Amino acid sequence: MTPFTIQLINGFLPSDIEQENQNIFQSLKMLEAIEEIDGLWKLGSLYRAGRLYMGKDGRGYLEAHRKEERDLLVEPDDIGSAGHEDIVVAKRIIARRGRASAKVMMVIEKAHLHIIAYTHRDQQGNFSILNIKTAEPTHAAMEGMDLKAFKIGTVLKVNAEDSKVLEVFGHLDDPRVDEKISLALYNRHDKFPDECIKEALEVESEVDGSEYKDRVDLRDLDFCTIDPVTAKDFDDAIYFDTRSYTLYVAIADVSHYVPFFCEIDKEAKKRGFTTYLPHKSFPMLPRELSENICSLKPTVDRLAFVAKIALDRDSFTPISEEFFEAIIHSRYRFNYDSVDKILDNRYAGDNQAIIDILNWLIPLYNVTQKLHNSRLRKGFDFRSEETRLTLTQEHLLKSTEIETGTASHSLIEECMLLANQSAATRFKGVGDGIFRIHEPPQLSRIEALLGELAAIGLYVDNYEDSPSLIRAIQAEAEKMNLAPEVDSMIIKSLRQANYSAFNVGHFGLGFKFYSHFTSPIRRYSDLILHRLIKAQLLEDIQEQEYLLRNIEPLCARVSELEREATKCEWDFRDRKFARWAEQHLNEVFDAEVTEAGKSAKAVLLGNIKGITVNLHGDNVMLFDKIRVKISEVNIAQAVIMTELVEKLSKEEMEL
Repeated sequence: MTPFTIQLINGFLPSDIEQENQNIFQSLKMLEAIEEIDGLWKLGSLYRAGRLYMGKDGRGYLEAHRKEERDLLVEPDDIGSAGHEDIVVAKRIIARRGRASAKVMMVIEKAHLHIIAYTHRDQQGNFSILNIKTAEPTHAAMEGMDLKAFKIGTVLKVNAEDSKVLEVFGHLDDPRVDEKISLALYNRHDKFPDECIKEALEVESEVDGSEYKDRVDLRDLDFCTIDPVTAKDFDDAIYFDTRSYTLYVAIADVSHYVPFFCEIDKEAKKRGFTTYLPHKSFPMLPRELSENICSLKPTVDRLAFVAKIALDRDSFTPISEEFFEAIIHSRYRFNYDSVDKILDNRYAGDNQAIIDILNWLIPLYNVTQKLHNSRLRKGFDFRSEETRLTLTQEHLLKSTEIETGTASHSLIEECMLLANQSAATRFKGVGDGIFRIHEPPQLSRIEALLGELAAIGLYVDNYEDSPSLIRAIQAEAEKMNLAPEVDSMIIKSLRQANYSAFNVGHFGLGFKFYSHFTSPIRRYSDLILHRLIKAQLLEDIQEQEYLLRNIEPLCARVSELEREATKCEWDFRDRKFARWAEQHLNEVFDAEVTEAGKSAKAVLLGNIKGITVNLHGDNVMLFDKIRVKISEVNIAQAVIMTELVEKLSKEEMEL
């Protein structure tokens, strides 16, 4: 469900509604589709809001939201101007016998506001405009311009409502057009509105400690940050008091600089997340904030929201947790590589800041190792591999690198997990907070996966439930040297993690309570959580009521935005892989089968990692090592087709 749909079902105050929904609210009042009950507006009993799904027969189906409800049938004559996957308000038709049915009264959100398309000419010379996402023909028109005059392969942004061309992106032959395509397909943005930039420039550029007497002054503690070499914004800094066994996790105090309803907040809520492409990030907050006053840079004062967690010396479990606003002064900025070198070889330099930090960082590393081992007794360590791309100046793929977690990554991860858990446990989990949840998988899905793995000789006989079956599968995969490959398949069989106002725990991590607290610069979910905790600490009932009245729509919003950001990143990656493959047409590569059957897929082996290709050829089994030839590449849809050349023998595989 969308945020506004949830508001219509649960009830809302007019002041709660986003500006873009105000006209819809007034129209629903005129239709008498909503009514005011105990001060809150909500849908009347005869109405339902939801997503409309269109069948091939032209009939629509309005999704049910509760177990006691049924999907409502919408006959073609009752659909009106609504389209597939539009969000609509419909009125139930009581008199009609048979299946529960309804009539669409209003479209409240179009599924597709625009289409990304390109000019195309088939082998017979027929001209058409193709939807870049589906490869299906679509309509487009440009005032005063015959689209046939454009070079074949010209990319267009088209209004879905009236088919008018909104923008010409460029040409498929130009690798720079990939960025525009991926961003537009998933509604991601680069430039901020002028109002946001104006607000950001008005924010202070330095922190004057004398202005914040009510904050806890932690500037005498030797905080540090540990981030990737390329990082430009620093969300988190850490410090560990070895005498009291207390961990301080200081997080950029974004909520101090970004109040409700300001232009920056409105834009951040639309973006939800920072999107990361190989050559550039597209931040949630203006860079004037994210890379400056909000960033916990070294050797300058910064405002932070701190989780102070005292640990038991024997079990390393939290014995007390405290949250408060503070001022910190990070003494040094490390990167992961430099910390890994220190952990491997110790530090031989004479930088006093580093020496002081290592007095607590090395003991903390030992603690986090034990925390990691303890966590894996209940949670899981999925060894899937992520691929980092490097591009040339021409925006073509230059190289890839498989990212693996190192000791420094683990150190920071365990600290952040502690803070995230501590933040989540402040709430009961019954609609009173924002939680990062990961529901347990259905045993039947894991058993189906086990059936697939039986084809390669991986068997498990003894298990009691989904967790024990997953652990048994991982143990067998380890014996067969297939741990990363099998873990990738396990991940696909699991439910997707998301945000919810109602806590069900986090299956993958093995936590009963978990949320996202540590990255408010790049995740709106964390900013929501900061505001909730601050309202809780200040006993601000009005603020809490506002937040919790809208917490379900906010959770739905950020969950959807997270998926869109991820899809954008994947789409861009696949476009770069496709361009690389086009430069290697008819060349032969070693590969490993990752999906067998009619829709067989394989991942190429060699210097360029992570390229998944579609495979033509029968008689292949899961994880077979094969040789394939790149036979066809579709740049528009980012699809790579290959032909099976031969299977590789064990001797060839070892070579």
